[in-house]
Amino acid sequence: MSKPQGNTCEEKTKYKQCLICTECGKSLSCKKTFNRHMMIHSGEKPYTCTECGTGFRRLSRLKQHMMIHTGEKPYSCAQCGTSFRQLSSLNQHMLVHTGERPHTCAQCGASFRKSHHLRRHALIHTGEKPFGCTQCEKSFRQLYQLNRHTMIHTGEKTHVCTQCGKSFRDSPHLNQHMLVHTGGRPYTCAQCGENFRQLNQLKQHRLIHTGERPHRCDQCDKTFFWASQLRDHLRVHTNERPYSCPECGKRFKQQTGLRHHEKIHTGVREHMCSECEKTFITAGQLKQHEMIHTGEKPYTCTQCGQSFRQSAKLKQHMVIHTRKRSEPNDTPSPGSNHRL
Repeated sequence: MSKPQGNTCEEKTKYKQCLICTECGKSLSCKKTFNRHMMIHSGEKPYTCTECGTGFRRLSRLKQHMMIHTGEKPYSCAQCGTSFRQLSSLNQHMLVHTGERPHTCAQCGASFRKSHHLRRHALIHTGEKPFGCTQCEKSFRQLYQLNRHTMIHTGEKTHVCTQCGKSFRDSPHLNQHMLVHTGGRPYTCAQCGENFRQLNQLKQHRLIHTGERPHRCDQCDKTFFWASQLRDHLRVHTNERPYSCPECGKRFKQQTGLRHHEKIHTGVREHMCSECEKTFITAGQLKQHEMIHTGEKPYTCTQCGQSFRQSAKLKQHMVIHTRKRSEPNDTPSPGSNHRL
């Protein structure tokens, strides 16, 4: 039987994979794909963008890249009119309208629109965290999580607030901070109407209404609303202080403690009292100060009913009652021969 005519990769694959890469051992089906593959090892990128100098191994990739400079987006969605540079991007976008989620997890049945979202999800089941920090051995499931974490060690904060000059490691934290200046609290509790700047603050608040505290310390049986609260609490037992101030080296159990401490060095006091315009480093300090104006004393002694603005003052006061209970009773009992 004679071989069919033609020299395409697909036709040659029917007979054998004849070209083997000496670098990695991969088998290639034709000279064209072999040469293109070897560019991976050599680093050769023969197709160069005349606008910005970026190099590519394939001409098709260069043509696709040039659309960034021309602004061309030839593929349009018939449903909403959104345009895309690539047909594959349009096909992916169409799943938003159809609701189709073709990639399903074999472990739990969760479905996803994109295959890489499924691959990322699968790491939850395997426990795999392939991106490891070289500074502290902590590992992450996603590269962006590692990059964000690395900034803790480098101290890099590239996102700067235009209002007060405070800097942040990423844009979500900057956006969250901007609500301090705008006063925005977009998340509202349906139970009591209280508003919050962050969604996770609302979620944490909701547990107050349900009373649920699902996270328990195996050292002292104390329970918490959130896993992060439990992690912070465990450092009370281990005395671990993983957060270090880059200015003076002082270490803290919690990241919030470090953030509050750093403001001592920067001198930033962004929380201002609306009554007397006194400024404070933290929102907690401001809230405590405002009680002077409102007269609020939320911490009440169960023994005598005396109230305090601070929980620390209540604890200090409680010593009076415990001391009284521990003192011996000098009152003579009836019928005793107590001498004066």
